[in-house]
Amino acid sequence: MTFSLTSLIVNAADLESESSFWHRLLGGSITRTATHHFLQIDGFPVIVIQHAPGHVPPQWPNGASQQMHFDLATDDVGPADKRVLDAGGRRLRPTDDVVASAQQGFRVYASPAGHPFCLRSA
Repeated sequence: MTFSLTSLIVNAADLESESSFWHRLLGGSITRTATHHFLQIDGFPVIVIQHAPGHVPPQWPNGASQQMHFDLATDDVGPADKRVLDAGGRRLRPTDDVVASAQQGFRVYASPAGHPFCLRSA
């Protein structure tokens, strides 16, 4: 028996805000229904933003635990940081967590719905 990852489901009270954030950050295309937005990006499983009216954002790292997170690798953390912020994300950790020349470390952010994710040096 084998398995493959076909999609990642992200809950959000505001479908448009959350799906637009991931679309601005990662590109691809969005297919919208009343309850789900399907983000299709080359090289990724489908990212599905699922309408969850009662969704309460995690308060990680200083409160309720995170529910999931993405780790994204990039070859240039500085411009990627700006892209995250311009797309509507926010930093959860300071920017000096990454030593770009050493290709180590990571930066921690949250999406508009509060889901944590990391940028790492590729």
